[in-house]
Amino acid sequence: MAIVSRIGIIGAGISGIAAAKQLQKYKPIVFEATESFGGVWRHCSYSSTKLQTPRCDYEFSDFPWTERDNSSFPSYLEILDYLHSYATHFGVLELIKFNSKVVEIRFIGNDRDQLNFLDASSNSKEYGSLLNGQPVWEVAVQTSDSDAIEWYAFEFLVICTGKYGDVPITPTFPHNKGPEVFRGQVMHSLDYCKLDEDSSGQLLKDKKVIVIGYKKSAIDLAVECAKANQGPEGQPCTVVVRTLHWTVPHYSIWGLPFYLFYSTRASQFLHERPNQGILRNILCKLLSPVRKAMSKIIESYLVWRLPLKKYGLKPDHPFEEDYGSCQMAILPEEFFAEADKGMIEFKRALKWWFWEGGVQFEDNSKLEADVVLLATGFDGKRKLRTILPEPFRSLLETEGIMPLYRGTIHPLIPNVAFVGYIESVSNLHTAEIRCKWLSRLVDNQFKLPSIESMLEQTQKEMEIMRRTTRFYKRSCISTFSINHTDEICEEMGWKSSRKNNWLAEAFSPYNSQDYREEK
Repeated sequence: MAIVSRIGIIGAGISGIAAAKQLQKYKPIVFEATESFGGVWRHCSYSSTKLQTPRCDYEFSDFPWTERDNSSFPSYLEILDYLHSYATHFGVLELIKFNSKVVEIRFIGNDRDQLNFLDASSNSKEYGSLLNGQPVWEVAVQTSDSDAIEWYAFEFLVICTGKYGDVPITPTFPHNKGPEVFRGQVMHSLDYCKLDEDSSGQLLKDKKVIVIGYKKSAIDLAVECAKANQGPEGQPCTVVVRTLHWTVPHYSIWGLPFYLFYSTRASQFLHERPNQGILRNILCKLLSPVRKAMSKIIESYLVWRLPLKKYGLKPDHPFEEDYGSCQMAILPEEFFAEADKGMIEFKRALKWWFWEGGVQFEDNSKLEADVVLLATGFDGKRKLRTILPEPFRSLLETEGIMPLYRGTIHPLIPNVAFVGYIESVSNLHTAEIRCKWLSRLVDNQFKLPSIESMLEQTQKEMEIMRRTTRFYKRSCISTFSINHTDEICEEMGWKSSRKNNWLAEAFSPYNSQDYREEK
């Protein structure tokens, strides 16, 4: 017999903690598959991992950092301490069931309601209340110390399993060209994260290491490898780059704070956004040269400041495309210093495979290796597909993007919210404001528009993502994040303008402190 509760939350990372806090009065049950909370900060961090933004841009609105004016980027351990303090202060810890893995979800709602959601001809109907007094979903949970399955029934589910961690993306290879023919060691970055400092040092020290990838995880791995090989027997680490991305050494461009370029109302006015009307459409086209010039200014600084041309690492696409897909990475200070010392080398390649002594490339060149580290990313959507039943599973993606209204509600999946699948410059802020919106929606303080209207809105946002960047499948709203939050505020009955004067409104950045609860 299932244990019945009103709200279930799956995952205790940033999004799960935010959802639990905002929905706390309903005493939700939070299922966390591991022994601790924190998500990627707990399970996908290296000893050198730091936050990618200043700490004041990564905090809950009602729980500021004790040293929020400190401009340094906090380490992952500092972030875990901050999250623990937050969860303890607000009593979120007592809501979490640790070592409780969700292995299956079943829809037990009314069959007629399910058909209405999936029938395109009924899209003019309302989505309905999130809490209607009857269980809609059953959740199967397995604890780490037992093979038994325990079932729970909920009126409403919040899925916060995230886009990263748990499920690694591993390359596929032709027959006899995979890891099985390599006599060295192959490890995904997810497994590397589980090593302690001594074990990771022993893995890399005096070894020929190849790192596959060129995003944040790969860059951090290369630096850790270089540091482990400083001795007389040390070997250089080779980073194999398939797709180049822009990297930033710090949050200053030609002496100007970075936020002036993309994170103010004035700067985002240059970019397309949903529901902007005919006049704004015309203005966006007229202002496109200014938008391109902003991107060029940043690119010129990065090419001047960093040895991108020297190492063949200058991307061909505009900086704006990496920012618009939330792929801008902050470089560790030592990265190019280690490259200049010869401890980090680079190899450009679209295709590669294993041979017994290392890695071979499409130009038939070979690199010898003792260790190959795969910084090839994670497949968060596969986690969702594993637990969500059909026919809802097939609705998760439209052209690679999750079509979520306000980044939270799938218009065709009843009584479920998804938090943590839309990215911005600060994913903590993005999650928290949506959870505030969600709690008021659960309380029936406002109603959702028709299913048809929600589908139209998600389609508009996806079209903007596609026009902004070739990497649109990452579902990033960074170029219109303020407008996105404005619309959320308006639905909650809040003022969308949050600053004290027009000057600050136009030219100062927005962060979580601007969205403290309205009294």
